Order: sequence, then C-alpha cells, then structure tokens
Amino acid sequence: MKRSEIFFGLIKIPTDFVMVVLAFLLSYKLRIITDNLKGFANPIDYSVLPTIKEYFNFSAYAALALIAVFAIGRMYTLKSTFHFSKEFKRTILLTLVWVMLIITYFFFTRTFPFSRLAILYSFSLAGMMLITGRAVIKILQKIALRLGIGQKRVLLFGENSVSKELVQKLSKDSSFKILDTIDSIARLPYITEKLKVEEIIQTKSENSQQVLEFCEENHIEYTFVPDLMEVKRTNVEVKAVGSIPLITLKKTPLDGWGKVAKRTMDIIGAVIGLILLSPIFLITAIAIKIDSRGPVLFKKLDNGTPVKRVGQFGKLFKCYKFRSMHPNTDSLRYTEEFLNKNLRSDGPLVKIKDDPRVTKVGRFIRKYSIDELPQLWNVLIGNMSLVGPRPHLPEEVAHYKGSHKFVLTIKPGMTGLPQISGRSDLDFENEVKLDRYYIENWSLWLDTKLIFKTVGILLKGYKE
Repeated sequence: MKRSEIFFGLIKIPTDFVMVVLAFLLSYKLRIITDNLKGFANPIDYSVLPTIKEYFNFSAYAALALIAVFAIGRMYTLKSTFHFSKEFKRTILLTLVWVMLIITYFFFTRTFPFSRLAILYSFSLAGMMLITGRAVIKILQKIALRLGIGQKRVLLFGENSVSKELVQKLSKDSSFKILDTIDSIARLPYITEKLKVEEIIQTKSENSQQVLEFCEENHIEYTFVPDLMEVKRTNVEVKAVGSIPLITLKKTPLDGWGKVAKRTMDIIGAVIGLILLSPIFLITAIAIKIDSRGPVLFKKLDNGTPVKRVGQFGKLFKCYKFRSMHPNTDSLRYTEEFLNKNLRSDGPLVKIKDDPRVTKVGRFIRKYSIDELPQLWNVLIGNMSLVGPRPHLPEEVAHYKGSHKFVLTIKPGMTGLPQISGRSDLDFENEVKLDRYYIENWSLWLDTKLIFKTVGILLKGYKE
C-alpha cells in the first residue's frame, strides 16, 4: 500500500473529529444569535445554558463517539481510493446511526440539552461538515494522483480481450498508471526493471506459478483474474474492475492498519527500550573501551566503508551494533581458514565456533545479545522493526536463491521466529521457512509473544 494512500486514510480521523467539534461550537453560537430574533424560536433558559467550555467538552465526547461508529462502519479503511459516491452514502448512513445513539443516550440518562434547536443545528452542521471534510480530502488525493503521487504502476501479463478491457477501465482511474501489456515470461525481468513495475495483473493462465514466484522474489504486488488458479492463501483481497473480478495475493497482513499498528508498536518499544537500557549502554561502552582498542560501535568495515545490512525490499541501511571483535578482523571470515570452520555451510551464512576474532567482552555481550541493543535506534528511525527476519549482510543476500528473497518483503527485526527457535542451530532453509511463516501470518499478538519469549531467552543467555 502506498504511503500517500495510508496518509489520506489516516487524516480522515482528525478531520472528522475537528468537523464535529466545529459544527457543535458553531451551533452553540448560532443558537444564541437566533435567541435575539423574536418569534424565531423559544427563548433560551440561561440558567441551564452551559458555558462554551462545557459545550466544547460535550462536543469532544460526541466526536469520539462518531469516530467509534465510523470505525465500526469501516470508514477508516486505508484503502482510500474508492469512489466518493460510496463514501458519501456511508457517511450519511453512519452519521444517522451516530445521531440515534446520542438521542438514545439523552433518553436513558434523562439529561436534556439546553436547546433542542441547538442539537438540531449541531447534527445538521456536523453531517454537512463531515461530507465537506471528506470531499476536500478526496480532492487533494485526486490532485496528488494527477501529479503522480500515490499512483500504482501496473503491468498486465497476457495479451487478450480481458487485458484490453482492463486497460480501458483502469486508464480512467487516476489511481493506476498502466505501463504496458506483455505476453512473454522471458521479457518480464527486463520490463519490470525498466518500467519500475509495482503491480502485475495476470489475465492468462500460462506461467502463473512462474509469474507469482517472480513477484514474490521482486516484491511486486500480484493480482490475477480468479479463474486462472486455485487460491490456497489466506491473505487475499477481492476487487472488481467493471465486470472483471480480480484477486490480489497479499504477501503479508502487514499492510494498511497492520503497518500502522506495527510501526506504532516499534516506536513505543524503541523509546522505552532506549530509556530503560541506557545504563547497560553506558556500562557496555566502558567495558568495550577497557577490554580492547577500537571504537565502541561497529560502524565501519576493514576497508573503511560503512557497515550496512539489507533491509526491506533489498534496500541497504546503516546498522548499529556494539563492537564485539578486535578491529580490522571482520574480513577474515571469508578466508579459507575460517570458511573451513563454518557451522552454517548449508547456506550463504557464515558462523564460526569459538571465533578467535571475538574479544572477552564481545563474547559476553554476544551471549546475551547486548551487542545488538544499538539497533533500537534503527527501529526508532524506521530501518528495522522489533520483530522480523534478521538483517542479513549484502554478500549473503547476493547468494540467495529467488525464493529466499521473500524474507525481504518486510523490515528486518531485532528478534524473530528463528531467533527463538534455535538461532544458529537452525539450517538456513528452516530459518527462511520460519521467516516466511511470520510474514504471512503476522499479528500484533504474535509480535508480543515473540518479544516476551526473546526477553526470557536473553536472560538465560544464548549458547554459542
């Protein structure tokens, strides 16, 4: 899901809140003004007239109630590119539900507003302003799409009548940019790279498995006409373009609100972790400096280039760790002497038992994963997550098979399923399978369980 689409979906929440509060406050003022118009309405009983602050508090509670009703009615779905006519109808319907709930509240609590006319003003203005607010958001989103912001770059695979119809339909929708239609699996890598394809829609059954695997390896959204293949995955999204039904295979539930929820959890967790663990940071830094010469953090390779790891979608980022080895020994891992001792010869990873490059302090902080605590900063700035596949080295990823690259679908994490399921005792293929399971079955509850299990394991210490 595009960042702009998430933004325009999220902005509706504060907009709805502001519109309702503003409508109630305007109604309050309007009712006092109309009190001076003789014969227009019954006079206000000023002995029960709430102060503007009291009415503001009431309007804030009413606004929160509306947000709850809208949330239940799926008005805050982050898939915000549907037509406004549908949003308009649902806004009217759910606003009426909200009005009935407030009236019911007054009935059961036997509390009455200072003016029934003021409440009528409030509900009427709120409805109009809610629609206006969402219309403005929709207009701004359309402007952004016309400027190319948030457009999904689509390639159609299959030259047939279905593709032609889809081109006609989707070309009228500013949310999509139709790049090309091809029919050759051999041209797929070149075309997707050249045109920077973000979604492939397959309209023919040939090579469906190859196209799906290609999309997974290259982190491209895969959509197909549903009669092409049997769907055995749970993460699917069904939609229709005209008379053509389409099914999109979602690589992970970590999209839309899932993405927002995980990022929120990461920020809160990273901030709390950095604060609570700051004494350990200080003690570790002092111990490293006393134990051996060199910097506290492992930030540069032997050749002086910055230490980088492979993140989401294969993007490189600077990864922070406490230095646990003697300076200028990192490159030794790829010498013949070290490779002959590699415990992970089943795959592209290198793990040396009783590694002579590791310092005394380094051995201790590795056992309790203290060396990885600076990665909380990576989590805070958005390069990593608290939970996810481990961040692999560029030279390791260079030897991945196509199917292994699926683990790059999401941000790497400080911990994950492989880390609590055997760590280096796992062979590489099983590690990938566990990461894939996590990606396809993510939930906040799963993240919470993995974090608590990791803390328990760290207190005991990993076995080298």
